[in-house]
Amino acid sequence: MILKTLSPLFLLVALTGCHTGEPQTPEETGEMPYGRWGFAFFTPYALPAVVTRAMIIDSEKVVSTFRMLDYTSDDPETIQTWNKRVRIQIQFNKARHPPVMMLFCWDSHIDNKTYETRIIFPPSLRETMLTPTGKDEWGNTEWYKSLLFGLAPGGKVRIWLQNSAGGDDVPLEPKKITTLSGDKLRACKGITQSDFSRDFDKDTKDFIKGKTYPYGDW
Repeated sequence: MILKTLSPLFLLVALTGCHTGEPQTPEETGEMPYGRWGFAFFTPYALPAVVTRAMIIDSEKVVSTFRMLDYTSDDPETIQTWNKRVRIQIQFNKARHPPVMMLFCWDSHIDNKTYETRIIFPPSLRETMLTPTGKDEWGNTEWYKSLLFGLAPGGKVRIWLQNSAGGDDVPLEPKKITTLSGDKLRACKGITQSDFSRDFDKDTKDFIKGKTYPYGDW
């Protein structure tokens, strides 16, 4: 969902301490050669979390907010350390232009906490997302057109560019990343979809039995 009001922009600028200039309306300008790019969230196996809201300022100064997001799945191959070949099909989490800033709210069921993560992306991200990764089996060009966000216990967040042509995903080092919780929440204060009083399901109980929190090297 694209917002025409300026309040999300001012909120995100205030949170990151950066300046982006005056926002534009969301015309179809400067789109990527493959159309819209996507983003997805996932967790390690049996360590659940859910993302409840996301806001993006893109390279064309368009402000987008997402309240209906794709399901935050766990990855069965991410145990103790991150899987380098996560593959996620994206339905709702899509935008026109590469991101400059991002903020998202997420509930970690394993931590019983709401987190607020703010990211400033490196200027080089646009060029990377314009770099072909190879060809598919029909000879069509593939791209780094999906961002993957791994959400781990302790509020840890890692980012990759999904390699749509196969092979390892490419780690992305943000220019700045900050994750807040508790009384430090600002944009995500009061935003939750979780009942933290509920007990863990059997898969999670079995997985964390005998392990020391935060259950892995993230």
